Amino acid sequence: MSLSGLDLNLVLSLRALLEERNVTRAGQRVGLSQPAMSAALARLRRHFDDELLSRVGGQYELTALGRALLDRSATACDLLERVFSSRADFLPHSEEHEFTLLASDYAVAVFGAELARTVHAEAPGVRLHFRHTPPDVTEDTATLLSAADGLLIPHGVISGFPAVELFTDGWAFLVAESNDEVGDRLTMADLARLPWVIYQRTYDAPAARQLSMLGIEPRVDVSVDSFQVLPFLVAGTRRITLVQRLLAERLSGVAAVRVMEPPYEVVPLQEALWWHPVHTHDAAHIWLRETAARVGAELGVS
Repeated sequence: MSLSGLDLNLVLSLRALLEERNVTRAGQRVGLSQPAMSAALARLRRHFDDELLSRVGGQYELTALGRALLDRSATACDLLERVFSSRADFLPHSEEHEFTLLASDYAVAVFGAELARTVHAEAPGVRLHFRHTPPDVTEDTATLLSAADGLLIPHGVISGFPAVELFTDGWAFLVAESNDEVGDRLTMADLARLPWVIYQRTYDAPAARQLSMLGIEPRVDVSVDSFQVLPFLVAGTRRITLVQRLLAERLSGVAAVRVMEPPYEVVPLQEALWWHPVHTHDAAHIWLRETAARVGAELGVS
């Protein structure tokens, strides 16, 4: 099917109809009268050879194809919006712009805060919106990236999209100051014996894989979806946790814990900014990537 033969306004109508499941409300959402939206629905039904919305009792329900198109139509609209908002030039000192970045609380604390300070100083009209990376980041990365300007995540979790390198980090263990079961140095036996607090998502997957290859299967006591609460769940307990070194340094003193070297040679964490290819030649996004790379380089190697 050639795009030249399609009315792309129908994409907006399709999304509104599928999300609202009501012809009148969908029309109000995109600025069409009820008859005009009914006509758009008829055209969409002919195109897909499917009802898309079927009446069940006093309301409309999505057909199987309608459900399949629900997320796809939203993704298409997001991409179209970003295509047509692309800029040939970008003047950071005078522009008004917002960038949405997906990131863990670790990435925001270690890198995002530095990026925000730089952006504030160099581009006062630019706003940064950090959103927590959803747990299904690896399942439909293209859809996720289509609705954002970038994703801050280490190598080893996703692939197949353009990325710019930011900084390298290491790993450290946190142990409670009161934990007299651990001496001045952690041992592999300590890792196998003591209960753990872990981050329950996939972003530390390379580190977890390395532990598995070393024959260590953590005995998980607590799991959370925030890196920054890990010290508080270790303090005053027998638990241990593995955390990024730069974050451990920033959290030093917030809880009664010791920062300890791993008893093995750790695989470093390489943080990157990933984006959808639709952004590659956009001037505003090029400025964002160059600024992010500069800020990342200034963080140095842990």
